[in-house]
Amino acid sequence: MVNIIVAFPKLENGKNIKNILVRNGFQVGAVCSTGAQILQQADLLEDGIVICAARLKDMMYLQLRECLPPHFQMLVAVNPNTWGEGAPENVVCLAMPFKVHELVSTLEMMYGVVIRRKKKKKSRLTKRSEEETQTIQKAKEVLMVRNRMTEEEAHRYMQKCSMDNGTNLVETAQMILSMMQG
Repeated sequence: MVNIIVAFPKLENGKNIKNILVRNGFQVGAVCSTGAQILQQADLLEDGIVICAARLKDMMYLQLRECLPPHFQMLVAVNPNTWGEGAPENVVCLAMPFKVHELVSTLEMMYGVVIRRKKKKKSRLTKRSEEETQTIQKAKEVLMVRNRMTEEEAHRYMQKCSMDNGTNLVETAQMILSMMQG
């Protein structure tokens, strides 16, 4: 799930956008009317998308962009007559008034970017060092010898213990080795 924050100076407009998004399958975490409220919500979240007006009650979208955590994307609804030379980095603009399908398709594109970023970050986190891989392998070998398990059975056993104990696989392997050697 991607965190979505909607912010417009008139709370009623924000609620209308939220209803459109919910009807189209998105989950909206908060509706705000000020930049300060957005920043407060964003501080509680790891990443997400902010959909807002170019001008909020207390700040412009550029000020907000500078203060937002870097893993947040921003979709700004702007009046094309007042729009200058283009969107700054990390900001997607949607000309007002916009059609529902324009909002939804733009948000789907942004949603995909956030999901890919999350998957990439998760894959980086799960890469193990050579030492960790050896620890897991040694624990499997101990289980295979002492309990007459195949490598696959030993691995499944360690995964189950890991889930049951709320530890990662490396910690489980270390526990098995310390119990078997102690």
